[in-house]
Amino acid sequence: MADRTAGRAAGRGSDELPERVDEERTAVVLRLCVVLAAVVLVVVRPEVAGDRVLAATVLIGLTAVYATALAAISVLRGTLPVRPAVLTGVDGALAVLACGLTGGIASPMVAALPLVVIAIALRAGDRVGRAAAVVLGVGYTAAAVPGSAPGTSLPDRIVAGVWWTGFLFATAVLVGVLVRLLERQLAETATNRARAESEHERYLSERELRDRIVSQSRVRLDGARVVLHEFRTPVASLTALSADLARERLSPDAARTASRLLADHAAHLQDMLDGLADLAVSDGSPLGRNRPRRVALANIAAGALDAAGVAAGRRRPVVVPPDAAVLCDPQRLRRLLTNLAENAARHSGDAPVELHLTHDGSQLLAEVRDRGPGLPDGQQGVVTAKGVALGERRGTAGLGLWIVEALASAMDGELRLLPRDGGGLVARLTLPLPPA
Repeated sequence: MADRTAGRAAGRGSDELPERVDEERTAVVLRLCVVLAAVVLVVVRPEVAGDRVLAATVLIGLTAVYATALAAISVLRGTLPVRPAVLTGVDGALAVLACGLTGGIASPMVAALPLVVIAIALRAGDRVGRAAAVVLGVGYTAAAVPGSAPGTSLPDRIVAGVWWTGFLFATAVLVGVLVRLLERQLAETATNRARAESEHERYLSERELRDRIVSQSRVRLDGARVVLHEFRTPVASLTALSADLARERLSPDAARTASRLLADHAAHLQDMLDGLADLAVSDGSPLGRNRPRRVALANIAAGALDAAGVAAGRRRPVVVPPDAAVLCDPQRLRRLLTNLAENAARHSGDAPVELHLTHDGSQLLAEVRDRGPGLPDGQQGVVTAKGVALGERRGTAGLGLWIVEALASAMDGELRLLPRDGGGLVARLTLPLPPA
């Protein structure tokens, strides 16, 4: 007999269909087992039917056909075409008739009645189960009175009927209690699971928020470190030039050059302050906002070498074509080239620093070449990491090449560090540019 869960599954949608099929097949198997037990009873002990052997045989035969047909339909179709409540009612009626034809109060078939009551109580609830228990008990009593052995007194038959009625009623009550207990436990389990899932979701949300705050803090710290790094060179140059101008130790031409450099450095500092303002109001990028405008490459090359502090005798700027002008963010491009030129000058001793800028209309190719010691094998990708400094610069901030690579990436460009023929290093920067 199937339980109440199978009966309710029919109305809860197709997602519970496999569960319903399994429970209906279980009910079919139990029904077949009860019928088989009845067949064995009549075959082994035909005397239990007394003079009603033929009627009992016909009833059990029809019941066997009924149970076999339901089993075949269940196997072929998966589900039965009749509602489980109807089948359970038929099972109860057949069990009562079988009790009346196989000995009345002495019939072993009375053991099938509690199974029917349990199935009804599970399917339809304990109230319906109690009512069904009373009905089956009354039916059993009505069948046991004429179906019992002639030597059994009428009071004994009635007492047996009343006793089994009470037993079936108690069975229905117990099933109802167990079902309510199970439902309460399931509700508590569902509540605890929902609470656990809610706590887990809140934990994930808090962890995500914490990770986002930490990430933003790190980005802003990186931005502050970048600004400090970038301010160092122009501030040092401004200090030196201002001191020279204040002492009036420069010739008129040198003073004019120093004044021009002061103006360039002031403009560069203004650009970096704009980037710092962007950092405060945007998503925290340490590179600032892109501010494109049209600039001459020759001016960019001269400004980068000036900002890097490369002496005039060591400069080798080459611009192809000489009058090339591009549309770009000059502050970012100058920061790129200044950092590369500063690294080249620092590692080249007194050797020249070559800066080659080539513009072919769609991209800018910049190469900073030096005659320094170069890089050990396998270090080309390491030195561009944040906080890495090699050689005599170990222990410093190690931000220069990291800033260059970050800026190149932000401009959709590529930075490559290559060994130079004859010794030294070539920092090759490729940047796509919009048409001028």
